[in-house]
Amino acid sequence: MTSQLALPLTRSLAHESQAQVPRAKRIHVNRNLRLDTVAWVGFDMDYTLAIYRHPEMDRLSIEATVRKMVERKGRPESLLAMPFRSDFPIRGLHVDKKLGNVLKMDRYRYVKRAYHGMRELSKEERRQNYHSRPVRAGTKRYHWVDTLYALPEVTVYAAAIEHLEQQGIEVDYAQLFDEVRECIDIAHQDESIPGPIAADPDKYLVRDPNLGPTLHKLRSAGKKLFLLTNSRAEYTERVMSWMLDGQVSEYPRWRSYFDVVICAAKKPRFFQETELKFAPAQEGVVAPETAFVDGAIYQGGCLTELERLLKVASDEVLYVGDHIYGDVLRAKKETAWRTMMIVQEMGAELRVHDEVQTDLARIDELHSHCDTLFDELRFRQSQIKAIDRENEEREAELGRVAPSPAHAAARLTHRRAIDRIRARLHAIEEEQEELEAKVDRAFHPFWGSLFKAGPEVTSFGDQVEQYACLYTERVSNLLHYSPVHYFRGPRDRMPHEL
Repeated sequence: MTSQLALPLTRSLAHESQAQVPRAKRIHVNRNLRLDTVAWVGFDMDYTLAIYRHPEMDRLSIEATVRKMVERKGRPESLLAMPFRSDFPIRGLHVDKKLGNVLKMDRYRYVKRAYHGMRELSKEERRQNYHSRPVRAGTKRYHWVDTLYALPEVTVYAAAIEHLEQQGIEVDYAQLFDEVRECIDIAHQDESIPGPIAADPDKYLVRDPNLGPTLHKLRSAGKKLFLLTNSRAEYTERVMSWMLDGQVSEYPRWRSYFDVVICAAKKPRFFQETELKFAPAQEGVVAPETAFVDGAIYQGGCLTELERLLKVASDEVLYVGDHIYGDVLRAKKETAWRTMMIVQEMGAELRVHDEVQTDLARIDELHSHCDTLFDELRFRQSQIKAIDRENEEREAELGRVAPSPAHAAARLTHRRAIDRIRARLHAIEEEQEELEAKVDRAFHPFWGSLFKAGPEVTSFGDQVEQYACLYTERVSNLLHYSPVHYFRGPRDRMPHEL
């Protein structure tokens, strides 16, 4: 029998650091995906192709929403001058509409941090409200904040609770949250938010110079592209023109990049309905019967009708979006589409993760030391039980007698060792809590990391793992990979394999 020779990897690995895509530009892989099997690539627009300037965008949304609350819902005018922190919320939070709290949970729905208004709840308050029974995050009581679009809602809600309660006004927390959501929707519908963006896109949008070349690279490899957005046609036209017109000479207008453009799609309903037809979004175009017309813009429709008109199998579609529920989760649950999630926060997450490596290494070291101490603690406790058992047996044989001096000395030695171990464990626990708090503050002053809650994955991170085949900071990171690249996910390991 001949043995197979090992591959000569040494020389190739010597150049690995030069060949690798820079970490900030990488596409991260949850499950294997071969781009050579993808025939169509679909894109959401807002927060996916269109990157917004968060401070300006959030302020516009917050101020428009508060004005609607005063004008339409009769809320006190003092709300117009209330202080707010637009950097307060992050994605992945849950709003408890019953108690007026904003929560961060891990993947097991354990509430790791909570705020009422801008006041952080104590550990005891969290325990009383959320740890005595399971948090039913999928019920009407809890609203999940899973998109950047929704962050201003949380800002307004927390600031309004803080302000109204300071004024001595009794607050119906569920009603207040429903008002906030209704008012921000109205502000989008009546152009209070889209109007200023379309009029001054330089103020609210970031132009990515690599976006056009990325789309061109995909098309040049024979892939077809479609745009699927909830935004209306007029707004889509203004935003996409600003982003793409003139970037690549082969494409005179932004529509030239796309084989199909669909606006006002009403996701996630788009993925759930089965009989909704596409309608023209512009004059001179008819509804498609057997195929889409090149260069036309459509609206409405549904997944079933899209796949029929594209004549494509579900597993040949890669859909790129930023919204866990509206884009990624529903696409994954209702179809065999492959998914890539855009997480604009990735750059900051990676940068801070690198900065806190020393602290994370120390936390891991302390965890390992705890395991050793707990083993030692169990051993010492078992020795005391063995000594006590020997004394009981000796007493049964000889009658009531005092423990032997050797037994008493051994028991005392073990007892003192246990006290030292427990003191050391207490000190380690305090150091761990201090380090975890330090790491959290480095990521975000209120909530910590987007993906982690202490040692656990957050509810947001869990959804990304479950429903996004790939995730990255922006669409143009695809430019660093071949259109036939094989994305390989890491080998999954269970705890017993580590």
